[in-house]
Amino acid sequence: MKYAFFPGCVSRGGCPELYPATKLICEKLDIELQEMPAASCTGAGVLQEKNELLGDTLNARTFAMAEALDLPILTICSTCQGVMSQANYRLKNPEYLAKVNGFLAEEGLEYKGNARPKHLLWVLVEDVGLDKVLSLITRPLGGVRMAPFYGCYIVRPTDALEFEDHPDRETALEQIIETIGATVVDFEGKTRCCGFPILTINERNSMAMVAKHTLEAKDLGADAMITPCPLCHLNLDSFQPKAAAQAGRPIGLPILHMPQAIGLAMGISPHELGLRRHIVNTTPLELTLGIPER
Repeated sequence: MKYAFFPGCVSRGGCPELYPATKLICEKLDIELQEMPAASCTGAGVLQEKNELLGDTLNARTFAMAEALDLPILTICSTCQGVMSQANYRLKNPEYLAKVNGFLAEEGLEYKGNARPKHLLWVLVEDVGLDKVLSLITRPLGGVRMAPFYGCYIVRPTDALEFEDHPDRETALEQIIETIGATVVDFEGKTRCCGFPILTINERNSMAMVAKHTLEAKDLGADAMITPCPLCHLNLDSFQPKAAAQAGRPIGLPILHMPQAIGLAMGISPHELGLRRHIVNTTPLELTLGIPER
């Protein structure tokens, strides 16, 4: 099983632990990742607010590269998934696609409209199959109560994300949690914004959102939170101490990238998965799993 790999910016920048964790579990799952080193940033929705045509052209450029490889696109960032899906949805308009291709022609590229960007979360559920994932679990996360956090971009708008054709996408993260042996802690905020998009313009409200989500999950008994979005991880993990101070309550809820949680269940060491890079200490979670303290 081979994909054109689009890791996005954050998995090698703000959350560099995500990239190697992804590579480790994909190797075990026999998922071959073909890098696209010349691919551009998706624009993360920020660029699209200012210049939608430019943002869509950058994404069409990446799509054309994947078409040239004759491979589907795999991404590990919910924000990238959402932005690419929305761009691809708009590019279904033949006149708009022709306009975008006019810009791509300067680089000798053409997007024919066949790309289907797909998050690793969906690939595991729909392509690899959860039975395959389960067969590789050597250290089930039994005794761990885990809250799912989808964030915004991987759940809306549902038409661009093809939820009607793939209804399992609505509960894919919960299915992963159950497959790796943990207990799902459902909570209302799992599909809401983490607060990252407003961090630089309204830090107080962003911290309030971090505190609300993490405290809600912890009050319901969660030992950890799992997310398929590195931007959500950045806000919920890196800024959790500041959010706790603002809320006047300790939190201390570990936030795991989805590949890290799967990797732990596959027996990969916390060190290899980059858990030591987190701001919120993951040692209590590791001790629960019987992993010796380092």
